[in-house]
Amino acid sequence: MSVWLSPASPDSRLSTQEGELLAVSVRVDPRRLEALLEALALVPFPINPQIRHGSDTTVEFPAYRERIAEVERVLEACGFAAQSLRCTAMIEEIHAARPQ
Repeated sequence: MSVWLSPASPDSRLSTQEGELLAVSVRVDPRRLEALLEALALVPFPINPQIRHGSDTTVEFPAYRERIAEVERVLEACGFAAQSLRCTAMIEEIHAARPQ
């Protein structure tokens, strides 16, 4: 028996009145990680970031689609390009992480 959902269909989105739940990631130079975390602290909803280190550092967190514009505004105000933000449907991220 598998606990994994069947492949995502258009009707199987994780959503509320704030829109679909997204997996948000921001790539940043490791030297700017602290500045990015300080910027994310200014977003008007709580963010619990997951940090992945490599050649670049990636900060990941969930957010609802209706809140992404707020994240973009804060990042731009703090000197980060809004284009550094990448959003994917959370259900797709869950299925991508599924063991084969």
